[in-house]
Amino acid sequence: MKLRTRIFDLAGERGYKSDRALAKAMGVSGALVSRVRHGQVAINETFIAGARRAFPDKSLDELFVFEPSPDSSEPVREEAVA
Repeated sequence: MKLRTRIFDLAGERGYKSDRALAKAMGVSGALVSRVRHGQVAINETFIAGARRAFPDKSLDELFVFEPSPDSSEPVREEAVA
């Protein structure tokens, strides 16, 4: 299973026009936002906390989703991310 984020889709709706603007709202480095966007690093606790800070009105389910790994035969759970 891999954790994916929807915040990059939501960022434009909020007026965050760059990774730097999004990172500032999240309270994290621009490098972290860029690296997550490009798949260079996995989503971590700092990123999740920052996403909640930048999108306080969104639930974790609205911000993140679990996706099966391409080589995984595990079924995807439809439970809330908590």
